[in-house]
Amino acid sequence: MKTVTASDANRHFSQILKAVSRGEAITIVSRGTAVAQIIPARPASNLEPARQRLIERLRSQPARGTRDWRRDELYD
Repeated sequence: MKTVTASDANRHFSQILKAVSRGEAITIVSRGTAVAQIIPARPASNLEPARQRLIERLRSQPARGTRDWRRDELYD
């Protein structure tokens, strides 16, 4: 795992993204403390089955409560 300072990450962000796209994990350090980690994203296909199960479960549950409010009222 590679470690870079926050200022270097700011200056060389595109290079960091290229390294991450190749599978490398990078830790961002600010004043000697690790504050963030940039890791490769998981393919969306791994999440699709879980998403489908959630949608099916939500559709099978009955609606609760009444909707006696309007969206505009949320912003008053």
